[in-house]
Amino acid sequence: MRKQATSSSWVMRGTMSALTAVGLAACSPTLEPPQVEPRYSGVFLDITGPTYSRPTAPYTGNMQCVPYARLVSGIELYGDAFTWWEGANGRYQRGALPAPGAVLVLDQTDRLRSGHVAVVTQVLNSREILVDHANWLPGQVVQGQAVFDASPANDWTMPRFYNVEAGVYGSVYPARGFIYNVAANTSMPPLVSGLTP
Repeated sequence: MRKQATSSSWVMRGTMSALTAVGLAACSPTLEPPQVEPRYSGVFLDITGPTYSRPTAPYTGNMQCVPYARLVSGIELYGDAFTWWEGANGRYQRGALPAPGAVLVLDQTDRLRSGHVAVVTQVLNSREILVDHANWLPGQVVQGQAVFDASPANDWTMPRFYNVEAGVYGSVYPARGFIYNVAANTSMPPLVSGLTP
């Protein structure tokens, strides 16, 4: 019994190391287009997901989602998170397809009065991504959190964030789409260019 627990913890450590490497790769200044594999997904099922979302040590400055997303993505936008979508108009490319380094913008709601932004670190498939973001858990940065797109059209307007403690994806949050660190007047990478805001 003890041997099995030790083996599991080594597997978990290896998984954590790999995800840390993924998080560090997200700081790269260039946008890498995702290799998206379309597949059917049970959109409205209460599916369970991966167990590797984890909070890091709390930031002493209580970093908010906006400065963290700006720091990690290199996208120079300011103001409340929900204003980023309109703020990017004419400055950065926007779209409905996730890509590493892109910022997912959540709308303002009763629960998210300032909206929210999260940086995509990996595209797992057409409906699942990993993100890094600050202050989803108060005062903390969460890296490698799984996000599932529950929208019928697979346009990422209805993301659900994986809740490790509950072991399921949580509530749907309305989203505007993704902002890419690509100037508005330049061409988009191949797999992102087919979708418009």
